[in-house]
Amino acid sequence: MADKTSFLEATKARRSLYSLSKESTISNDRIISIVEHAIRYAPSPFNARSCRCIVLFGDDHDKLWEMGAAAIQRCMPMAVDILIPKVQGFRAAYGTILFFEDVESVKELNPRFAKMSEENPEWYDHSSGMHQYVVWTALEAEGLGCNLQHYQGMMHDEIYAQWKIPETWQAKAQLVFGKPLAGPLVDKEKTFRDIKDCIKVYGQ
Repeated sequence: MADKTSFLEATKARRSLYSLSKESTISNDRIISIVEHAIRYAPSPFNARSCRCIVLFGDDHDKLWEMGAAAIQRCMPMAVDILIPKVQGFRAAYGTILFFEDVESVKELNPRFAKMSEENPEWYDHSSGMHQYVVWTALEAEGLGCNLQHYQGMMHDEIYAQWKIPETWQAKAQLVFGKPLAGPLVDKEKTFRDIKDCIKVYGQ
């Protein structure tokens, strides 16, 4: 399982998987513990610990993507034929983790650090991405499949009202997860650019 998988092997195995079932390879408690681990140990600006998560299972997970379908029909009617099947696929999965960044966390920092954080808000996006990556990679190391979504803009009001989310929590992403339906997690090799075009080394 994940505890016995090397970090580099886990990063290699991570994929975006969309054909997911309403089953899980691990317990809900294990899923929650992985999210808790990421919140405790993934990097954040000046250790602000600004990441916030909501984990949705069962009817709450279904409700999220029912709201997503309604939002698409309301906001993007021209894309219904393309996006509704995608959202139905998300609903067919086991659960969703919502990622947020709490802007209030900056106020708890040393004033000097708080000023730097306010002038560089992209640092919090970087931190959120690392939290998402840790959770995603860990869940797939446990045999689950995941895909990362960004529907927060069109569902903002409904999400915040449904789960009583503080407005200081800025929505960043939704990680959909479930037991993969289509074969092993790594069923084909990725394609890559020539690595020589992607990295330069000096002073060696």
